Amino acid sequence: MKRLFYFLFFIATLLVTSCGDSFDYEYSDYHPYFNFHNDTHQDAVLSTALNSQAPGVFCIIKYAYVSGRYSFSFENNQGLKSSSPVWFDAIDLKLESWRHVGMNNGLIVGYGNLDNPAVFFAYDLQCPNCYHPDAIPQRPYELKINGTGIATCSNCKRSYNLNTGGNIVTGQPGRKLIRYRGTSTGPFGILVVN
Repeated sequence: MKRLFYFLFFIATLLVTSCGDSFDYEYSDYHPYFNFHNDTHQDAVLSTALNSQAPGVFCIIKYAYVSGRYSFSFENNQGLKSSSPVWFDAIDLKLESWRHVGMNNGLIVGYGNLDNPAVFFAYDLQCPNCYHPDAIPQRPYELKINGTGIATCSNCKRSYNLNTGGNIVTGQPGRKLIRYRGTSTGPFGILVVN
């Protein structure tokens, strides 16, 4: 009887550990540490993606250093854009959140439209199957998003569904989108991606 117990325990352990590389972690191990106080900045385009009552709207967030000032640009999948210099408050400057906008200067955030209540998603803007952070020279492979919540890479032609966790919906098999933990306190609240 004791042998049978050890045998079954061994088989159960083998089955659990045999998944190996096929186990898919939900979140990336890269941490962007992005904090944006939309309660202070009041960006209307970003607020469209932070509204849980309007799921399916996603927004691309990027930053740039223009004319001696840092600025953010926001573009949602409904065609709205805003780009203007942002005066950082003391919290932004202390956290240097503007330096951690994804792996290569870009995030996609928004509420998916398939769950009730809506699930908040935060993704990296880079295609996970084309972009390599250690590559020299480093080339960006930014995704483009459409009105239905599909992100497409112009390099590999894969399409990813932003509403379902970033899985591939067309193209060759590969990795799904790089997903981060993200929270929002509302359209004109605080956005945190880490």
